[in-house]
Amino acid sequence: MPAYTIDGVVPVVHPTAYVHPTAVLIGDVHVGPHCYVGPFASLRGDFGRIVLEEGSNFQDGCVFHTFPGTVAVLGRDGHVGHGAVLHGCVTEPGVLIGMNAVVMDDVQVGAFAFVSAHSFVRSGFVVPSRTLVAGAPARVVRELTPQELAWKANGTKVYQQLAARCLTSLHEVRPLTEAEPDRPVLPTSVSAAVPLDQARNTTPL
Repeated sequence: MPAYTIDGVVPVVHPTAYVHPTAVLIGDVHVGPHCYVGPFASLRGDFGRIVLEEGSNFQDGCVFHTFPGTVAVLGRDGHVGHGAVLHGCVTEPGVLIGMNAVVMDDVQVGAFAFVSAHSFVRSGFVVPSRTLVAGAPARVVRELTPQELAWKANGTKVYQQLAARCLTSLHEVRPLTEAEPDRPVLPTSVSAAVPLDQARNTTPL
C-alpha cells in the first residue's frame, strides 16, 4: 500500500489488518487488528491522529481526516460504507456510517448508531446510541430494532472475514480473455449477508 511518513511519523498497520494496495495512509494513522481498508481509501494523519479500532472496516473511496492537534476515531467494529467522508469525528463501538455520508468535526456517534446513506451530520452533533439518523442536516429518526442491530453486526463480521480472505488469497493478476469452464466459485453466498430491506422481511438474524 502507499504509506507515507510525515515529520517522522509513520503509519501503523496491525499484521491481521488488510489495507488495499491502492489505499493511501499518511502520517499518524493507526489501523487496528482485523480491520479492512478498501480500494482508494484515504487516511490522512498529517494534521492529527486517525484511528481505526479493532474489527472496523473503511470501504472503497472513503476519506478520513481531522483538524490539527485532534484525534479522530472509528470505534471497534465500526462499519463505513463506500464513499463516506469522516472529518474530525469520534464514533463509539458498533457504528454504521452509510454510503456517501459526511460526518463532520466534533461529531460524537454513540455506540451501535446508524448514519443513513447520503446524510450530512453537522459539526458538533451528538448521535444517540442505537438510533438512526438521516438527512441533510441529519436528525434523529428513531431507535434501531434488535433485528437491525443484528444485521449490522453480521455485516461487520463478513468484512472481518474479508480482511482475512484478502490477506491469504488476494493478489494482482492479469485478467483472463474469457471465463474458464471450471471457474471457481467464491466461498460466499446469500446466506452470508443480505440487504437490510430483505433482512427485515425474514425471521430475526
